Amino acid sequence: MSHVLKAESIGVRFGGVRALDGVGLRLAAGEVCGLIGPNGAGKTTLFDVVSGILRPDTGRVLLDGADITRRSPVWRARHGMRRTFQRRQLFGQLTVGDNLLVAQEWRRGGADPGRAAALLRACGLDALSDAYAGTLPVGQARMVELARAAADRPRVLLLDEPASGMTAEERALLAAAVRHLAEDDGCAVLLVEHNVAFVMELCSRVMVLDLGQVLAEGTPAAIRADERVREAYLGTQTPA
Repeated sequence: MSHVLKAESIGVRFGGVRALDGVGLRLAAGEVCGLIGPNGAGKTTLFDVVSGILRPDTGRVLLDGADITRRSPVWRARHGMRRTFQRRQLFGQLTVGDNLLVAQEWRRGGADPGRAAALLRACGLDALSDAYAGTLPVGQARMVELARAAADRPRVLLLDEPASGMTAEERALLAAAVRHLAEDDGCAVLLVEHNVAFVMELCSRVMVLDLGQVLAEGTPAAIRADERVREAYLGTQTPA
């Protein structure tokens, strides 16, 4: 299998704290992979390394086989990597439709209204195209963030707590939209999420971090059955 994104032997220290220790990651086109683990396990730190916000002390990040460890977040974004954040970051004084068009404006040839309209439909936002993004409730705002991140057909999509604050109905819509991006666009999706049931239903592969190291990796069924994972994390959750 050809991997669009790889991280090899990633190590990060904050003073005397080892946030990540020899962590590896691989992500293929069209795959949806979940990253779970207890608070402080290193999930957001790994996202920061992959997206270029944080440079690792050891290891490297590869995009299509090229070493991008020292590349900036802007460079990565312009070469097909997009990320959403735990905290909502919409252009609140722009409409929902304009939030998507702005995400495409950097390219020569300008925006692609057809792509924006298709994403609004896929994300259940077509009736809200002219609404100001700052007026939306949490669930709809997160769907706008997803659509905006996908507006320019990214190769890699990093979703940080995408289902946070959503209702069950909104989570179902989110899952359908993510599957569409992976299956129809061939986007490689990595998501961090505390809602374990949501991860197990959506993802084909799950990676578990604990104390800065990979505790387990495999299918949702294998992760549910892993005793180490249950002791470290799932024992305090309600798995699907």
